[in-house]
Amino acid sequence: MTVVGYAAGAFDLFHVGHLNILRQARSRCDFLIAGTVSDEICYATKGCYPVVPLQERLEIVRHITYVDRAVAEVSPDRLQTWADVGFDVFFKGDDWKDTEKGRRLERDFATVGVSVVYFPYTVHTSSTALRQALAALNGTPSARGELTGTAVNE
Repeated sequence: MTVVGYAAGAFDLFHVGHLNILRQARSRCDFLIAGTVSDEICYATKGCYPVVPLQERLEIVRHITYVDRAVAEVSPDRLQTWADVGFDVFFKGDDWKDTEKGRRLERDFATVGVSVVYFPYTVHTSSTALRQALAALNGTPSARGELTGTAVNE
């Protein structure tokens, strides 16, 4: 039986933390689908648009060795994504583990037989930290009150 895994993320300002999640996910499944979150969902969940537009992020993720298929994640409902894409295991950074949204994700996926596997979150590097560093260089405030670069698609 082929185990299909799914790792979702914005994959904005692609960095080693993203690579770590994809590498670890690929080691735990036979076929890995990377769900690249749409610009609109990023804005709805994080309060800011990605720096890199969706089509460019998809192109980057599509060419990562560990990824067998990259798809645009356009629904905020992960069960809808599962119905559209189909996978057996959902991979997430452990910053979601033991949180309300992580527990809700586990409950929802349990109803359709999908397991949730968490991997260590790369604390020293994140897109948020990179975005803040770029903002400090550009000196521009964001919608969240933090500084962001002028390249943000707003």
